[in-house]
Amino acid sequence: MRRHDFIFTIGYQGSAAMVDRAAVQRYGKLSTEELAREGMFRAAFCSALYSGDESEFDAFKLVFAEASGMEGLSVEELKRLFGVKGVPDNVSRVIHV
Repeated sequence: MRRHDFIFTIGYQGSAAMVDRAAVQRYGKLSTEELAREGMFRAAFCSALYSGDESEFDAFKLVFAEASGMEGLSVEELKRLFGVKGVPDNVSRVIHV
């Protein structure tokens, strides 16, 4: 699954990921921090999760804390908050809607 497909997935149907086509076209090239600054916190968190890079998590947490006042959240707490478990490994196709 490609990065922009994962960060804009709106749901799953069996082994297919349903992806927001308009969001991919408009925001797909933005970095984690740029997504967060645009207020797209779930997409930004998914971007950081996809990369696995600690510096991206730090950048996301800083922008998110500024906007929400929620500081010091762990990655596990953020996963629960945004309803994301991780990058799925069983997705066999992507459907852009």
